[in-house]
Amino acid sequence: MRSDTIKRGFDKTPHRSLLRATGLKDEDFDKPFIGVANSHIDIIPGHFFLQEYGRIIKEAIREAGGVPFEFNTIGVDDGIAMGHEGMLYSLPSRELIADSIETVMEAHQLDAMICVPNCDKIVPGMLMGALRVNVPTIFISGGPMKAGAKADGTPIDLATAFEAVGVHAEGKMSDEELYEIECEACPSGGSCSGMFTANSMNTLCEAMGVALPGNGTVLAMTPERFEMVRTAAKRIVEMAKSEDPKWNMRNILNKDAINNAFVIDMAMGGSSNTVLHLLAIANEAEVDFDITDINRIGKEVAHIAKISPSLSTVHMEDVNRAGGVNAVMKEVSKRSGSVFNTNVLTVTGETLAERIKDADIKDTDIIHTNENAFSPVGGLSILFGNLAEEGAVVKTAGITGDMRKFTGTAICFDSQQAAIAGIMAHKVKAGNVVVIRYEGPKGGPGMQEMLAPTSLIMGMGLGESVALITDGRFSGATRGASIGHVSPEAAEGGLIGLIHDGDEIHLDVDTHVLELLVDAEEIERRRLHFTPLKKKIKSKWLKRYSLLVSNASHGAVLKTEL
Repeated sequence: MRSDTIKRGFDKTPHRSLLRATGLKDEDFDKPFIGVANSHIDIIPGHFFLQEYGRIIKEAIREAGGVPFEFNTIGVDDGIAMGHEGMLYSLPSRELIADSIETVMEAHQLDAMICVPNCDKIVPGMLMGALRVNVPTIFISGGPMKAGAKADGTPIDLATAFEAVGVHAEGKMSDEELYEIECEACPSGGSCSGMFTANSMNTLCEAMGVALPGNGTVLAMTPERFEMVRTAAKRIVEMAKSEDPKWNMRNILNKDAINNAFVIDMAMGGSSNTVLHLLAIANEAEVDFDITDINRIGKEVAHIAKISPSLSTVHMEDVNRAGGVNAVMKEVSKRSGSVFNTNVLTVTGETLAERIKDADIKDTDIIHTNENAFSPVGGLSILFGNLAEEGAVVKTAGITGDMRKFTGTAICFDSQQAAIAGIMAHKVKAGNVVVIRYEGPKGGPGMQEMLAPTSLIMGMGLGESVALITDGRFSGATRGASIGHVSPEAAEGGLIGLIHDGDEIHLDVDTHVLELLVDAEEIERRRLHFTPLKKKIKSKWLKRYSLLVSNASHGAVLKTEL
C-alpha cells in the first residue's frame, strides 16, 4: 500500500507513534488509509451539514476495514460573496482547494480518498487536486436543496431573488413581496436548486464516472442521500484494497470522461462556468482538449433538459423524479452517431453502458427525447471573432427572445460595480451591448461572476433587448444574452479593452461569432495609444494569483512556468 511509506519498518517507529496518538491500534496498520476530504463550512448552505456526512463516511469506512482520516478544505459561497470585493476570492479559491488536497494526500501518503464537495469552485478544485494525487477517489456531493415556493405555489430559487432586486428597483414589486422571496427562495440546506454551477458540476461528476448515480439530483439530507454516502464510503475501501491501478483517478477521469462531461453539459444546458472548470480539469488530467472542440460536441448533442434558470421552473428534484442523469445519458446515447462514450469505467465498477442500461425517462415534460428536444444542438456555445480571438462562452439555453443574433451599440464599464451603478441609473437602454471589462482572471483579479448586472437587466425588462459581454464570468443562475470569458481579456491587451461607447458589436450564437464592427485601421490607431488599466491590488494572495493565472480560454489555471 502507498501508506506503507509512513507505517512500515523499524525506521517508521516515530511515525507510528504519532499515528497511535490519533487513536490507531496494532490492527489498523494493515488496513488502507483513506483520506476524507470534507468541505464543511458553516456559512455555505450547501456545506453547513457536511460534518454529518463525514461522520457517516468514517463510520462506514471503519466497518469496511479501512482507516479514515478526515480533513477539510476552504469554501466560498458565491451568492454571498457576489456584488462586492469578496467575489475576487471565489475563483482563486479553486486553486487553494486543489493545492490543499494535494498537500494533505501527498504529505501523508494516503491510499485512497473520498471527496465531499457541493458548491461552485469546491467541486472542480477537489477534482483538480484528486487528479494530481491520482489514487482511487470517489466524489459524493452534499446534494441539491429543494426549490422554494411563494405562498401561491409559484416555484422560486436564488435566481428569483437576484432578479427581484431589479424588479423592485423599477418599482414593480412591493417590499412585502421582495421579503417573501428573500425568506422562501432558499428553503433548506443544499446546493442551490437549479442547474447553477454547483449542480452542473455535481451532475457532470456522474457523467465522468467519478460519482454514484444520483450524485447531482438526489436532495441533500434525505434518507436516499445518506444511503448514497454510506455506499460511497464502503466502495472506496474496496477500491483501495484491490490495489488495481485501473481505479486510480486518471484512469477513470480521462479524455473520454471529459468528452462525456461536455456532452451531458450540452444536453442539460449547464452553467457556462463548467467550460472554465472542465478546461482546468483537462489540464490537470494532462488531456489534450481545446476550447474549439466544444462547438464540435455541441453540434452533435440535442438540448433535452431545460432547468432553472433557463426559462424554466424545473429544478433538480424534478430531474431526479424524471429519471435523473442516468435517463439523460441514456437518451443522449440513442442519438445517431452519438459522441457520448458509454464504454468507460466508473467508480462503481461498471461501465456507463451497464449503469444506464435500465434507465428510462419517467416524465417527458422534464427530460425530453432527442426527437422532441428543446434544441437540436447543445445549450452552450463558444464564440470567436476579433473580440474573442481565443473564444468566449454563452449559455444559449438561457437566451430569451430573438437575442441569439443581435447587433447593438456598446456602453462600456471598467468594473462590475460601475456597471451595476450604470444599470440602476438607467444608463443602459434597449439596443445596447453592455461591456464589462477588467474583470478577467488577471484583470479582476479573480474573474468575478456577473449575476447582479445580468439579473438587473432581466428584472428591469431589458432581457430581450440588451446583451452583455465581459471578460469576467457568470453565475450558473444567469440567463439572457450574456457572453463571458472573453479572451484575450482586457488586462492582457485584448480588444475588449479598446471598445468605445457607441461602437457596434455583433453576436450570432448559431454561427459562433462575436465581432466589434470597427474597421481594422481604426482598431490599430486605438491600439497605439492603449495601455491596459492596472488596478491597485491590496491582497498579497490576489497579487500572486494575477501574476500567475492564465486567461479563461485556458481554464484560468495557475502557470507553473513563466
